[in-house]
Amino acid sequence: MLAKVFSCAVLGLDGELVEVEVDIASGLPAFAIVGLPDAACQEAKERVRSAVRNSGFQFLQRRITVNLAPADIRKEGPAYDLPIAVGILLASEQIAADVSGALFLGELSLDGQVRHAHGILPMVALAGERGLDTAYLPEADAREAGLIEGVRIVPVNSLAQLAAHLSGVQAIPEFQRPPEPPVAEQVWDGTDFADIKGQEHVKRALEVAAAGGHNALMTGPPGAGKTLLARALPSVLPSMAVHEALEVTKIYSVCGLLPSDTPLIGQRPFRAPHHTISHAGLVGGGRQPRPGEISLSHRGVLFLDELPEFGHQVLEVLRQPMEDRRVTISRAQGSVTYPANFMLVGAMNPCPCGFYGDPTRECTCSEATVSRYQKRISGPLLDRVDIFVEVPRVDYEKLADETPGEPSAVVRERVERARQQQAARFTGTRFICNAEMTPTEVREYCQGHLDEQARSLLRLAMTQLGLSARAFHRVLKLARTIADMAGSEQIASPHLAEAVQYRQRTRG
Repeated sequence: MLAKVFSCAVLGLDGELVEVEVDIASGLPAFAIVGLPDAACQEAKERVRSAVRNSGFQFLQRRITVNLAPADIRKEGPAYDLPIAVGILLASEQIAADVSGALFLGELSLDGQVRHAHGILPMVALAGERGLDTAYLPEADAREAGLIEGVRIVPVNSLAQLAAHLSGVQAIPEFQRPPEPPVAEQVWDGTDFADIKGQEHVKRALEVAAAGGHNALMTGPPGAGKTLLARALPSVLPSMAVHEALEVTKIYSVCGLLPSDTPLIGQRPFRAPHHTISHAGLVGGGRQPRPGEISLSHRGVLFLDELPEFGHQVLEVLRQPMEDRRVTISRAQGSVTYPANFMLVGAMNPCPCGFYGDPTRECTCSEATVSRYQKRISGPLLDRVDIFVEVPRVDYEKLADETPGEPSAVVRERVERARQQQAARFTGTRFICNAEMTPTEVREYCQGHLDEQARSLLRLAMTQLGLSARAFHRVLKLARTIADMAGSEQIASPHLAEAVQYRQRTRG
């Protein structure tokens, strides 16, 4: 007998429909899985055999062949256990059901229990696109799958329960979706801006960065508060829209990092990898490509502490994703593209000892040592940073002052208002914030809104600072954000002056 059951594979962040064909023929007992399966798929033979027997069914001593089609796509993971087991029960006529419009996903334990599988969200989304109206999947993944409209979600606890449902003996209740996607209100339980003493100009710079999605680099001596400020940045980031939350949730679902109690990620990601990370860990890759830290920080913040300590090649691979806001990983088997629309926030000391330029501590590094240390970060990478800000030592009077600072909630309201202006400006486009603008939008929304004083100031800045064409556009984007925060449609000279003073200055 021959049976066909639908399952799904994940390529990059997209699903690919897989047809699980099960044939039971006469001959010597054998169990073979073909169709380019990986080791986890091959091990499904033992899991399925035990699960079928322990669920009260017979595992026939016949020649069983399972084909995962199309055969040119690599099949990974244990999510094919459930469709293989259902196909065997159908082919052996131990159950009878019409499964032509159903998708089956899930790992099986030896006693027939159905376990969690990675990548449920993109796979169920594909089922809806391909006209499959029902998805049978682990109960633990039902809330995640319920984010996709148009597909009936049937949560399954065990193979025996599913067989009873398909046979019409005892129906499994369909998962009931909530009326609206459950995007939780952002509640930040980390550092608040009000807890950070002093550094008001740095807080202002980070507020501007959050309002427009700009990259920032903080430089200062050890203990000045660079890391603390960066870790407080998520408290002022704007809340995510539903479509942004779905993008982020899809990435975390494929990586298996989605918390079991969080069907939809509602808080912007904040990733802070250690400087020993490899370039594959940062941008993604591996023999079978997986998203890296820049994709895991999509729509959020990628914080690189002690920036010069990262490997040169590791930092250089950031250049293209910072411009294109996506990364394409090519291998012999093919290529996959992951989103990488992140804010880069870096922190560094000015020299190896950390006290170059400090007014109270003497630097012990030679000028050549300082120069080599700072040149670990290439000019092309620095040219992609919008905001450079010095983080000086905090005086005793400020540290001892018990007057509370401005709380993050107030700052976040201003950031939200600026983002609302940008959302209205970019209605009908693919852009969300000012940092994403291309030269066409810069000409329309920035250069076309400069007053005469701002134009003169920009001309002077280009001459005095020797700005590149990329830096020219980044200054205009930054000035556009500062004007949005002031509620001004016109970019005036104070807005442009603040944007220019955030550019990098030569040391020494």
